[in-house]
Amino acid sequence: MRLLWLFLPLLPVVHSSHGNTTDDDLLWGVYRPGLYLGLKPRLPHSLMTGLMWFGTQNYQSLTKTRHACDQGDGLDSYTWTTYDPRQGGVQVIKDSPNNVEITTELLKIPGGNHGGSWAVRVKGKPINLAYPSRISAMFYVGIEGLGGLDMITDEDENGIDGPVEFTGNTPDLDEFTLRIIDGPNNKAITRGPHAEDFVNRLGRTHFVGLRVGANELWTAKEGILQSMLGRASPLAEKYRQVEPAPDPSFILQLPDESVTGSNLYAVQKLFDGEFQFDVIFQSGSATQALDSTVLDLGIAASTTSFTDRFRTIFPIRELDLALDLERLESFSKAITSNLFGGIGYFYGTSIVDKAFAYEWDQEDEYSYDEDDEQYNFPHGPRLTEPKALLTATPSRSFFPRGFYWDEGFHLLHIGEWDNDLSLQILKSWIDLIDENGWVAREQILGEEARSKVPPEFQTQVPNVANPPTLTMAVVAFIDRLKVANSAPSYAELGMDYPGNDGQIPLFGSLASPQQPGTEYLALDKGLLFLRSIYQPLRRHYDWFRRTQRGQIKQYGRRARSRTEAYRWRGRTETHVLPSGMDDYPRPTAHAGELHLDLISWMGFFTRTMRGIAEFIGETEDAASFAEIEKAIIDNIDDLHWNEEHQMYCDVGVNQDDESEHVCHKGYISLFPFMLSLLPPDSPHLGPILELLRNPDHLWSPHGIRSLSASHPAFGTGENYWKGPIWIQMNYLVLQALHNTYAAVDGPYKERAKTIYTELRKNIVENVFKEYERTGYVWEQYDATMGEGRRSHPFTGWTSLVTLSKSSVAPFLLS
Repeated sequence: MRLLWLFLPLLPVVHSSHGNTTDDDLLWGVYRPGLYLGLKPRLPHSLMTGLMWFGTQNYQSLTKTRHACDQGDGLDSYTWTTYDPRQGGVQVIKDSPNNVEITTELLKIPGGNHGGSWAVRVKGKPINLAYPSRISAMFYVGIEGLGGLDMITDEDENGIDGPVEFTGNTPDLDEFTLRIIDGPNNKAITRGPHAEDFVNRLGRTHFVGLRVGANELWTAKEGILQSMLGRASPLAEKYRQVEPAPDPSFILQLPDESVTGSNLYAVQKLFDGEFQFDVIFQSGSATQALDSTVLDLGIAASTTSFTDRFRTIFPIRELDLALDLERLESFSKAITSNLFGGIGYFYGTSIVDKAFAYEWDQEDEYSYDEDDEQYNFPHGPRLTEPKALLTATPSRSFFPRGFYWDEGFHLLHIGEWDNDLSLQILKSWIDLIDENGWVAREQILGEEARSKVPPEFQTQVPNVANPPTLTMAVVAFIDRLKVANSAPSYAELGMDYPGNDGQIPLFGSLASPQQPGTEYLALDKGLLFLRSIYQPLRRHYDWFRRTQRGQIKQYGRRARSRTEAYRWRGRTETHVLPSGMDDYPRPTAHAGELHLDLISWMGFFTRTMRGIAEFIGETEDAASFAEIEKAIIDNIDDLHWNEEHQMYCDVGVNQDDESEHVCHKGYISLFPFMLSLLPPDSPHLGPILELLRNPDHLWSPHGIRSLSASHPAFGTGENYWKGPIWIQMNYLVLQALHNTYAAVDGPYKERAKTIYTELRKNIVENVFKEYERTGYVWEQYDATMGEGRRSHPFTGWTSLVTLSKSSVAPFLLS
């Protein structure tokens, strides 16, 4: 019976409720993605934990204590090799500067009424056995808000010998215990100069208890290290004139004291060579006590379960790759797991300036009347009310927060693994849409998030948009919903008599109720979710059409529709940050410019709204959206096609105040194609495919470049979007080819198939090659050599390689 219980947490769990509440197996997680390891629940002002470590081979290592993910730490790599948000997983951190490979193993155990329990094992071993590996590891736990936390293990001024145990409570978690237990074979440094002076403290666990203020728990590292230095400073002075000095592990210890009312405790362990310790969080309402045996058996079982499920959901298709398929699978599991391990829960205020506008945005017809008290906003940045967000993050080291235009890509990947989790994240974003329909492009919620953002980028402005990629997640969900309910319905068989819902499949949903993350693939619940997001999404859509509209009649532009033209607000002279393609060449900043990418996104957004409206039975809305969609597609040709250059272009206003095309061959030129707005028999499709496949312009052995290699600005200046290869844009190209132009009969079908096969192979091989060479996936790749560039690890949209590799096509409505 005991063995059976150990494996029960690893079996699929049936949940009785969902939607507005958090699943028990999703309450806890590594929801502090900006840390190498940081657990907390999806609750504001609650329990928070973190891992820190430094080497004790010298005193200087203390100044490089590992805690927050930082490219400057110089780690060889760090990634979750397996991670399921509902079960936990394994992370491997290779820290050559400290000669240690640290493995963190997380196992989540459902049970009780307060989100279940969890256990973490932290293991370390030398990377190079020829050199010492001496590590000081610290694990901290703190409570922010109502509740209490106490160390019930007897305190000792020389440290603790044996396990350390805490008890606590919060209004949401109720009673809990947390124990930190040593592994069986740990060794401490007990020899060295002056060891006899410290003999009573060697080989013991050290601790500190601190009291930190509201909203300051995220600064735990500073307080903990200050307490260590407070103890070390007088000792350092004592031995200042002595040679040799005491071993750093004798001096750099926590002070073994706590203040009254402590709400933050840190526990320190000092190791020589291989080590292991377990942290076990036990919910008071869970009936079965946990111990280290759970980790011994559970991690191995969950790793096997993850691999089996991964092979089912993301199988490796034959790509004629010159790659080892076993290594390719490990790579794919790692970048997928690191995407999942980068999901964070954020709560706090943000900074908004409602009155700011650039000169070329101040004459908008929609601008508020300054005399209207309703819109007479105070000038300057202001803090908002606190809000919550569950979101994936682009990069744990550089962008550990929510980005609107990244998130739609993230959810394509997450949704294939766990449909319901992707809907919870999507709903969390949609809940941020305000009464006017705006949502900030960058979600910097709270002081911890702001600490990672330069001040000039912290303020959000409510007339600034971002590519509406959340619509891609909605489309992918509808696609999954259709597949899961593809059995014939009662209505289709003429059996929709009273008592039968004619739309329910006769044989039930193909989504198994035993499979976690599929509850909302049942048609009735899927429709319920779509209806719940329809109105706020409609409000968001209307905001785009109202605030980002471009000018047509003012410059004598000819178009079939007199309304459908669009321009990004919030650009600067040199950058169009709202577009997501910051320094890509554009027309001169002017109120009359028109942006091809934005009108294309609006075509896709409109098509998505039509699809939702049709699916939930809003027939009048669907007809209206269909008319707008047609008008947008017509105007893409009328306003943006340049016959001379045989390409789509932005539109600008020259010095003579006349409208003109501004053509830069690159990603912008491809947008009507990438979003499948062009019909397969469009006369413009041929020139686009030629541009795409031309090595003098966009084609490279490593992926599609962002800007033509023949462009005078290629590789110049900031060189962010002036050539480098971006995986999410290549993914859009692949999906357009796979789902539309290589799948539907047309004059370019065979050409599209060939390009698809070649491009898919190029992307997978290059990203994998760079991962093996560097230990990371990257924000972008060099346009000439294919080398990884800028932020790393960047397992946000770069993880889409897994979908490209496995040939999953969740992008467009059929």
